[in-house]
Amino acid sequence: MAASSKKVIIAALIGNGLIAITKFIAAGITQSSAMLSEGIHSLVDTGNQVLLLFGLKRSKQPADAEFPFGHGREIYFWSFIVAILIFAIGAGISIYEGIQHLLHPSEGSGNYLVNYIVLAFAMVFEGAAWFYAWKAFSIHKGEKGYFKAVHEGKDPTLFVVLFEDSAAMAGLVVAFIGILLTDLTGHHYFDGAASVLIGVILGLTAAWLAYETKSLLIGESASKEVITGIKQIADRHDEVEHVNKALTMHLGPEDILVNLSLDFADDISADKVERIISVIDREIKEQVPAARRVFIEAEARRRQE
Repeated sequence: MAASSKKVIIAALIGNGLIAITKFIAAGITQSSAMLSEGIHSLVDTGNQVLLLFGLKRSKQPADAEFPFGHGREIYFWSFIVAILIFAIGAGISIYEGIQHLLHPSEGSGNYLVNYIVLAFAMVFEGAAWFYAWKAFSIHKGEKGYFKAVHEGKDPTLFVVLFEDSAAMAGLVVAFIGILLTDLTGHHYFDGAASVLIGVILGLTAAWLAYETKSLLIGESASKEVITGIKQIADRHDEVEHVNKALTMHLGPEDILVNLSLDFADDISADKVERIISVIDREIKEQVPAARRVFIEAEARRRQE
């Protein structure tokens, strides 16, 4: 999963970097506010890919005395930072630039052909990056619906890139419409309005990303299917009379902390309890490879009621 995430990020990084350069050149030639907003958008996206790659690298650091559970949640932190940057820089500057253009419209050079060519190439490259991200996410989501898969997903890099690319495609369409209307009517207000709308799209995208990554950053549990599977492993042992609690928390996309409280039969020895705990520990890690840390405690059921 990590290798797949990295490939998606690198593909988006290369595409956004090249597109940003061409958009800024076109904006400089035509003085288009919408094109400038698109250039800022692509530049922010490029920086975001760098941050996600940095977060992936940091998350692979081994556990140490200061961080005994490892650094897996680094990727959640940097994904949240990406959402903030999209909102603060991408959306903020786009809306500001659009408002400035509405208040003080620039006549520009009138060379709209440059904008059309750049937008066409951007749609091709951005579309290819979006398709690659969508394909990776579709494999990851399995039979779940897209919204459910995003809400329950534990690897934010996949849906962050997909969200960014989706917002980019929507922004390109808005920019094209704004520039086309300006070209046909001669009214540059359409160009400024397109820039504002691009900023709104980025702001909504950033808000959704921040919402989805926040719960992961705070400490989200494993999926219901995983928790049910863990309980079933403990339940199938005759010596276990009741599973009091099964607490889980994702320390990273592929790193789950498991804490089980089990009520064992009163007539078994302490040595046997230790052996059963060892067996359950091994079975959980075999069935749920992401469960790297499993803690099991023997506790009477009445203490939980």
